[in-house]
Amino acid sequence: MLRTRVFLQRAYQGVRCLSFKAQNEPIKQYAKDSPERKLTEEALNRLGSTVLDVPCVIGGEHIFTDDVRTEVAPFDHSHKLASVHYGNKELINKAINAALSVRSDWEAKPLEDRVQIFLKAADLISNKYRADLVAAVMLGQAKTAFQAELDVVCELADFYRFHGQYALDLANVQPISTDESSNTMLYRGLEGFVAAISPFNFTAIGGNLAGTPAMMGNTVVWKPSPACCFSSYKVFEILREAGVPDGVINFIPAPATVFGDTVTASHDLAAVAFVGSTKTFQRLWKQVGQNLDNYKTFPRLIGECGGKNYHLIHPSADIDTVVNCTVRSAFEFSGQKCSACSRMYVPETLWPKIKEGMMEIHKQIKVGAPDDYSTFFSAVIDAASFDKIKGYLDYAKTSPSITTLAGGNCDKSKGYFIEPTIYETNDPSEKLMREEIFGPVVTVYVYPDDMFSETVEMINKTSPYGLTGAIFARDSEVAEETANLLRDSAGNFYINDKSTGSVVGQQPFGGGRLSGTNDKAGGSLYIQRWVSPQSVKQTHQPITDWRYPSMEV
Repeated sequence: MLRTRVFLQRAYQGVRCLSFKAQNEPIKQYAKDSPERKLTEEALNRLGSTVLDVPCVIGGEHIFTDDVRTEVAPFDHSHKLASVHYGNKELINKAINAALSVRSDWEAKPLEDRVQIFLKAADLISNKYRADLVAAVMLGQAKTAFQAELDVVCELADFYRFHGQYALDLANVQPISTDESSNTMLYRGLEGFVAAISPFNFTAIGGNLAGTPAMMGNTVVWKPSPACCFSSYKVFEILREAGVPDGVINFIPAPATVFGDTVTASHDLAAVAFVGSTKTFQRLWKQVGQNLDNYKTFPRLIGECGGKNYHLIHPSADIDTVVNCTVRSAFEFSGQKCSACSRMYVPETLWPKIKEGMMEIHKQIKVGAPDDYSTFFSAVIDAASFDKIKGYLDYAKTSPSITTLAGGNCDKSKGYFIEPTIYETNDPSEKLMREEIFGPVVTVYVYPDDMFSETVEMINKTSPYGLTGAIFARDSEVAEETANLLRDSAGNFYINDKSTGSVVGQQPFGGGRLSGTNDKAGGSLYIQRWVSPQSVKQTHQPITDWRYPSMEV
């Protein structure tokens, strides 16, 4: 029995269409002695004591290859979680053919039936498999229980429920009909297949990139991040249990360049659904451009990339709000959120107290294993990420414009641990103010109070990204004016709140500039990217003459 309440209604011209109102999944808190903590601890013991064999799954066939790669726990890289079987060019093409072979039948399935499958998946995620999914993300991505809850349970269930609602709402958006003709808009799936390429930092994103296009009638070839196969495969299995037919979503871990080269070379590529680095997305875009003459249609490119997100503090800001929001935004999940606060602009008069507050909290932050519930954040995802962040830490030690206020150290002897780090710079154009680090590092620039307007202009020009930003000001006129001035700097803008934490249905997510195509996952606009509308006119009055009245003389 689905928890989501669904009602049937007449949408247009005798077509029966589902309608319902989605609600956000309630967030469990994992407090001491709570049922959810107990169930998660049991799941951690069970999942952590075995090694998961992750195959390629193509058209329902489980394929175990000779190219086997290991996924480990980031906080203990001696702990093996999964043996992942990688596909090659031949298997990727096989997955493409499997997707194409079932496309017509799947696209012809009524929208309400497809939506029901994903509503069932949402209920499996939030009930039967909740503890297992949270434990998988804790082990595989080193998220704390609460952060894992927000990701793989609440956000993923919300994606399926809200996108399902928006899909059915869209089906009810119809053109006008007249006495002369009945007019209908059909929302078809795209012609071809969708290549879904998902990141490590949110398992929910992978479930969305593969799931939402499928909900809209597309068939998908899904490449998960190599650092996120463990939890992504569990989501894939849930989708199959919910009723997604074989071949509609094909799961194929593969080397990034091999996958990208293969899907962009296919005549039948309909769309790329991507979340990851800007450089990778640019490479895919160039490949699509180079292959335009080969495609059956113009492929759609839907991508969310990086960010260099800011907190701008006005002299009227509430200090406690600034301190708590910045610590959470900069350091939760080791700063590995695309929306994490990475640069901060603080007026001189408030800086002493803000600095004192952040330094005091910094002393209390515990970095450790995610199954220690006193841990605020754990390790970064892998060796490559660790080495990249370490490069910035090493650079900061040599830069004359940077002062280390807290942290700045790292250790990968057991896990990939980076200290929460706070820098202060006297150069607003400093490298650490411009480049995405993707780690628990925030850099502060202190500006003269009377230079607020100039600081706003500087923020707009400093970074090539445009994902998230925040203004902290108790002066409502200043907040409104600043939001307008910074309208192009962030796809998600916050007033007196941190730059992270968008909620499906409440703050649809995405940014522009080099942050992506700003398609707003979690909102009603997003699903329109996965359909190819067709206008159908049925004329009721026969045409009896080829001539027009205006031709009479």
